[in-house]
Amino acid sequence: MVAVNAKESGNGNIIMNDIRNLFANKRVLIWGFGREGQSTKHFLTRLCTPASVEVFEGKREGIEEDKYDLIIKSPGIVMEEDDPKYTSQTEIFLKAFRDQTVGITGTKGKSTTSSLLYHVLKSCGKKAILLGNIGEPCLDYYEEIDEETIIVFEMSCHQLAHVDVSPRVAVFLSFFEEHLDYYKTVDKYYAAKSHVTTYQGEEDYFFIGENVPMPETKAKTRLITREEVEDFELTVPGEHNRFNAQFVIEIATKVYGLEREEVLRAFASFKGLPHRLEYIGTKNGIRYYDDSISTIPSATIEALHAIEEAHTVILGGMDRGIDYTLLIDFIKKPENQIYDYILAYDSGRRIYESVSELSCTHYVDDLKKATELAGEITPKGKACLLSPASASYGYFKNFEQRGEMFKEYIGEGLAL
Repeated sequence: MVAVNAKESGNGNIIMNDIRNLFANKRVLIWGFGREGQSTKHFLTRLCTPASVEVFEGKREGIEEDKYDLIIKSPGIVMEEDDPKYTSQTEIFLKAFRDQTVGITGTKGKSTTSSLLYHVLKSCGKKAILLGNIGEPCLDYYEEIDEETIIVFEMSCHQLAHVDVSPRVAVFLSFFEEHLDYYKTVDKYYAAKSHVTTYQGEEDYFFIGENVPMPETKAKTRLITREEVEDFELTVPGEHNRFNAQFVIEIATKVYGLEREEVLRAFASFKGLPHRLEYIGTKNGIRYYDDSISTIPSATIEALHAIEEAHTVILGGMDRGIDYTLLIDFIKKPENQIYDYILAYDSGRRIYESVSELSCTHYVDDLKKATELAGEITPKGKACLLSPASASYGYFKNFEQRGEMFKEYIGEGLAL
């Protein structure tokens, strides 16, 4: 990864001007020009003095590497090996602000945990910003940060894959099989996630969930288990969210010195996030919940346990080759055949092939037909969940669009 030879500020962060000097008179290529690539170009042309800035959106073999001093890769572009000429927004940002950053990753729970921690810090009078995978590209916030700012950074595996710097406070919430279409093996996916702590030092903090294999780290480590989750009120449903909230309590009290009571008071005003077990209304006596963020089997199972009177769940999407045994075994248990399972798309078809003999399972072509069927078979007073256990890509732009289309397919008459 890109090396920055720069002096450090009093708190260990590299001084902002030295980061800018990294690009002075350099020939820079931006590889990928989505939201983050556009943000990178805006940052370079407005705040830095590169010799040139070019954009490339093709495959790696089309890059004439000798023409450039630095290549800034967008997350999500597959690159097997590390290369010192390549860097990323995340790495550039952490070089400047790692000492002020709480980096939160995990297969599931990172968006809610990041948002809840940010909400708690702000509610308790701390200056904080929320960025990364959950919101705007991190370099868009470069000028808003001062020495008092706490940076809550939701970090995806793609953002972490090729960095060589870790945040001062690292969080690894959970680990399940995911993104095998990108990483090909679970080990490579885990290695990318583990970079959240790989480069931490002895004075740093690392919080890890009970189902995460322990990575090598020098940081002060705190393992959090579900058995130790405290008794507190939380506005968002589900034991998995209570588990995530326990991380927030630990970080807020042990790292930032907040009192437990003020943290719990802040919990009461947290409303949750869209498409994450979001109650969207009642129609014809059926309560509808949008859990479109669900892309793995365990998330769907958690959702069914979280919603009272859950009856119907809509499953299926892009088939990335992940193992659905956990969900198939769940459906096959007699005590779980109280639910109706409506399956669609490629992954839904694969699951259905293993459970089609059960009267509680149904296969349809798409989300529109699944929503229509749910309206017909869900009894009044019960709940219907969109919790696909699958990625949205190939059928929808993203999980947000899938959730919005679910609402549209339910149609008029939803009442909160």
